[in-house]
Amino acid sequence: MILDIAIRCCALERLLFKPCIVIPVYNHERAIGAVVDAIVQQRLPCILVDDGSSPECAQVLDSLVSAFPDYLSLLRHAVNRGKGAAVLTGIAHAHAVGYSHALQIDSDGQHCIADIPQFLAAAERYPNAIIVGYPIYDESVPALRFYGRYLTHVWVWINTLSLQIKDSMCGFRVYPVASVITLAKRQKIGERMNFDTEILVRLYWAGLEVINMPTRVAYPSDGVSHFRIWLDNVLITSMHTTLFFGMLLRLPRLLARKWSHR
Repeated sequence: MILDIAIRCCALERLLFKPCIVIPVYNHERAIGAVVDAIVQQRLPCILVDDGSSPECAQVLDSLVSAFPDYLSLLRHAVNRGKGAAVLTGIAHAHAVGYSHALQIDSDGQHCIADIPQFLAAAERYPNAIIVGYPIYDESVPALRFYGRYLTHVWVWINTLSLQIKDSMCGFRVYPVASVITLAKRQKIGERMNFDTEILVRLYWAGLEVINMPTRVAYPSDGVSHFRIWLDNVLITSMHTTLFFGMLLRLPRLLARKWSHR
């Protein structure tokens, strides 16, 4: 009886699987066209969030929406608020119009769009999990950025008491929309370069499982990076400190979860 109910619930969740793409955009007018073209070829609905871009980039986005009105919708921030804020705006819109899952991908062309079907297939199979990209880099990755990521990896492993999250900084992932909306209602989440790591740790704390998917990553195809070395490093350091004390408060629950997986 219980098994039958569980099977029916799983089948219902898959039946209700309705994914979309969310792309935060800030001054990537040279790369976004190719990204959108590749997504449209897969016939996927896509929410673009213009995060206070320049007039040149805004014009490119307007042209794309005009060219693909059946697949694209465009939201705008009047001023730049940060990647995390743009992603949350896109997910809130996805929730409002009935999408169950949102695949986040960056607008600079660094992610492998050909991997989208695999990520969505995993999300459909595990609808209550987060599907997270685990980067396989090519020779374009700067050595300092590559090795610098490991400091964040270690802090994430400490703050979750788990090795389940292989990489918390890759902006290519699938979120269960309802889980993000629930989290965002009760918790302020970092809105800039601290977003990708913080939301992943907090969703893990909330009980979601993480499915890691390997994916090829190149550094921005248009050569534009918005990482602010001093300010963003301060934000990331502050985030890790806050998460560490949050981990201490959740220590009994995290330890229980760790032992239950053994």
